[in-house]
Amino acid sequence: MAVTADGVRPIHPLHAFLLAGAAPLFLGALLADLAYGSTAEIQWSNFAAWLIVGAMAFTGVALLWALIALFRARPRRGWRLFCFLLLLAAFGLGFVDALVHAGDAWAIMPMAPILSAIVSALALLAVWAGFSSLRLREPR
Repeated sequence: MAVTADGVRPIHPLHAFLLAGAAPLFLGALLADLAYGSTAEIQWSNFAAWLIVGAMAFTGVALLWALIALFRARPRRGWRLFCFLLLLAAFGLGFVDALVHAGDAWAIMPMAPILSAIVSALALLAVWAGFSSLRLREPR
């Protein structure tokens, strides 16, 4: 992987894919929770549960990658640590959200949309922190 002029390694494309893959799935779960809250159609709850499972898969692998990147990076370690901590918080709360969604139909309300909103915000912040290490090359 190339190193920029200031010694910073840009984010790996696979890590970028994993980071960017989790956020829309968590957002989709939030939208499904909101749809379930307004329609009481049980299938929306099922959609949200499956979207959370997919998001947890992406977040878990991205969390592992962020841990490895944290130990490999010397400069700008603060941003990598911030990204790792955000992913860890998103993974932990996402797991709790998955457990809440395992509950029976209306029993998941009102906790499910609240947790989904918090996890979505954490995932978006993790994407922002992960992509903050990107640098634009200046033309020669």
